[in-house]
Amino acid sequence: MVSNSYIKPIFFVVTCVMLVLQGCSRKKDTFINRNFHALGTKYNVLYNGNLALERGKETINDAFTENFWELLPVERMAVNNDVFLPEQSKNQDFQRAEEKAIKAVQVHGMNINGKEKNPQIDEAYLLLGKARYYDQRFVPALAAFNYILNKYPTSDKINQAKIWREKVDMRIDNNVIAIKNLKKLMAEAELNDQDFADASATIAQAYINTNAKDSAMVHLQRAANFTKHHHEKARYLYIRGQLFNQFQQKDSANAMFDEIINMHRKIPRAFYVNAKLEKVKNFDFKEQDSIAFKEELKDIAENRENRPYLDKIYHEIAEFYKRAGNMTSAEIFYNKSLRENQADKLLTSKNYETLGNMFFDRNIYKTAGFYYDSTMAVMQPRTKPYRLVKRKRENLEDVIYYEGIAVTNDSILKIVRLPKEEQLAIFQELADLRKQQAKEAQDAREKAARIAANNKATQIANTTSFNRQTNRRTKNEENSSFYFYNPTTVAYGKNEFLKLWGDRKLQDNWRLSKDKAGLKIASTDIAVADLEDSEQFKAEFYLKQLPQTQQEIDSIHKERNFAYYQLGILYKEKFKEFNLAKTKLERLLKNNPEDRLILPSKYNLYRIYEQLELNQKAAITKADIIKNYPESRYAEILLNPNELLEKSKNSPAAIYETLYEKFNNQNYEEVIAETETFIKKFEGEPIVPKLEMLKASAKGRLHGLEAYKEGVNYVALTYPNSEEGKQAQLILQQAMPVLEKKTFLQDKEAQHFNIIYKFENSNQNNLTAFAERLNKLIAQVEYFDLSTSIDVYDPNNQFVVIHGLKSRDGATGFAETLKSDKKTNGKRKIKEEIIKKPYFTISSENYKIVQRHKNLSNYLESQ
Repeated sequence: MVSNSYIKPIFFVVTCVMLVLQGCSRKKDTFINRNFHALGTKYNVLYNGNLALERGKETINDAFTENFWELLPVERMAVNNDVFLPEQSKNQDFQRAEEKAIKAVQVHGMNINGKEKNPQIDEAYLLLGKARYYDQRFVPALAAFNYILNKYPTSDKINQAKIWREKVDMRIDNNVIAIKNLKKLMAEAELNDQDFADASATIAQAYINTNAKDSAMVHLQRAANFTKHHHEKARYLYIRGQLFNQFQQKDSANAMFDEIINMHRKIPRAFYVNAKLEKVKNFDFKEQDSIAFKEELKDIAENRENRPYLDKIYHEIAEFYKRAGNMTSAEIFYNKSLRENQADKLLTSKNYETLGNMFFDRNIYKTAGFYYDSTMAVMQPRTKPYRLVKRKRENLEDVIYYEGIAVTNDSILKIVRLPKEEQLAIFQELADLRKQQAKEAQDAREKAARIAANNKATQIANTTSFNRQTNRRTKNEENSSFYFYNPTTVAYGKNEFLKLWGDRKLQDNWRLSKDKAGLKIASTDIAVADLEDSEQFKAEFYLKQLPQTQQEIDSIHKERNFAYYQLGILYKEKFKEFNLAKTKLERLLKNNPEDRLILPSKYNLYRIYEQLELNQKAAITKADIIKNYPESRYAEILLNPNELLEKSKNSPAAIYETLYEKFNNQNYEEVIAETETFIKKFEGEPIVPKLEMLKASAKGRLHGLEAYKEGVNYVALTYPNSEEGKQAQLILQQAMPVLEKKTFLQDKEAQHFNIIYKFENSNQNNLTAFAERLNKLIAQVEYFDLSTSIDVYDPNNQFVVIHGLKSRDGATGFAETLKSDKKTNGKRKIKEEIIKKPYFTISSENYKIVQRHKNLSNYLESQ
């Protein structure tokens, strides 16, 4: 018989097991069941899910780099456009958080009779939505938040779900909807401080996205006032400061930055430093004490905590000095900024470009060109700022070239005019200088050689000893006095040899040879003797290089004068640097230039005097041209400016513009005929290659790709050195293989379709009336974004095209509706003249192929 002492424990254990098993049931709505699953959800599944979510958020924060050069985003998260599969996650932590949320629903959900009995499931869906949001899968995230709003209207997380839903709306460009819903929520619901801050921040970003930045200001301030996190407050205030700066309200902006500065170590250091730098940008030289402010700048730069930001600090100090007009100090600090960490490519490009501009303004164009090269090296290609710098750099090419010629030839001509004694003195000074430089360079090489030799000898001496690390030598060898058996004496001997002879090659007569391996040298005396005997260290060497004949001198003189003329025109036309242009052209006229340069120089000087409002000089120059060159076209221009205007209409450039306009209007036959006429008329002029390319393009549009290819090939072969010839070569090499493809694409690969109506050119009146009627019908269609065009197909036919359809079936269906007697637009019936003309549908890509190869019949046969 079992004792009672055994029965009671067994009964207790069985009871506990039964209670646990009963508590695991998700189908019974009991107190034990509800609390069992609620506790398991909260303290196990959701706890681990939230930990994973926080780790993922930390990863995002670590990967995100604040771009203080632009308006900061309200939320610290960079949205990228990478494409992922529906179930594919970008971040493993967010994937784990999502898995935990799904597990909470599947394992612990108690949906009984359509009602959820586990009070933690709404938390699970909130976690699910957040994980998807931070993983940038916004549409699935929206589904999770909407599920809470639809299934748990009484949840204590309902307000958070509404805020997060609108954050998703804002991310998918539903900004207007987000603003509307958030305004309603903030007006009707009782939000806690942090929820109110999050809602205000989201609505502020939505306003910024819709370019209503003034409306965002109030909500940013509310977000800053109610958030519990200092780093969020600093961000919101900083964005307000940036917006105030955009509105040119610098005092208000500085007030925002002061609030950030007063938070000091409560916020990330980057916000503290950049707030100070924003105040540097806003410094008012009229109202503020610049001396005291310079001391403050010095303190910012010397603060050890600011070392990671020295590149930007030095840049803003340079900007301060630049605005103050102290260009020397500005240049120093721009270079200091460049010597710091160059991880910020935008900052580096700004420094290089500004230095380039400074040297350009000082007319040091070669150095400016180097800085522009460095600027482009750190910029993103194919961007607008890159193209602007590239164009500026290309414009400098000619300036640098002609400035080099002018400076060099001026120096040569100046020396040629000197007496021989002065020439010898100048060249002797140059020879001595170069000799001294060569001696210093040689001394440096000798020093480097000695250091290298000592290092090599030390390395040899430190190698393992033969007699201690091997047992190959006999005891007699180890105790022998033979030189090469003692490693210490061997190392010493090698060291002394290197000091005396250098690292000599193994060869016969090595003592007499001047060949040395590496950097080693054998004798300083020999090197000095080489310097003494060298021709380049004697004045006569340079004297012989001067031009000796008058013909050579005249050639240098002409080249110098032409360089001055080109510089004058470049400064006037390309850079609008009228004072520089004036200096170059005036100096040219004093240098006895060729006759062909005198008149155009005077005319350009007249125009420059007008720009600089030097009226007296302009009048004198004008009178000189009219009096001394009465038959010239310049005199005719000055006497009859109105007639010039009339003649300018017939200039090559004006004719090309007219022809190009006709080309854009699809008057291809007219363009082909007229370009042939003007090519003969302007034979030999720079406009001819442009006309040839225009003719080739017109032939291609009218007759197809083969005609275009023939014309482009002619330009490439006939004008290879012109810009058009180089462009034609690139077209033949790169574009033509792509354009020659004739294979039609499958409709499933296309996204845009057209409806085509074909007309013969002889039926022009019917075409015009048809197009007008079609446009009237399409204007009444609201459910498609449609447009029409009239396109030339070949010399005999034109197309009326309807664009904007998304599928072939849709295009066919729409064309058929145009044939019916009544067209329905919403609830309104439109009576209109019906369209019964035959048509065909084609994808946009295939339409390009048909136009390119003129193979419409092939396309229609393939359908």
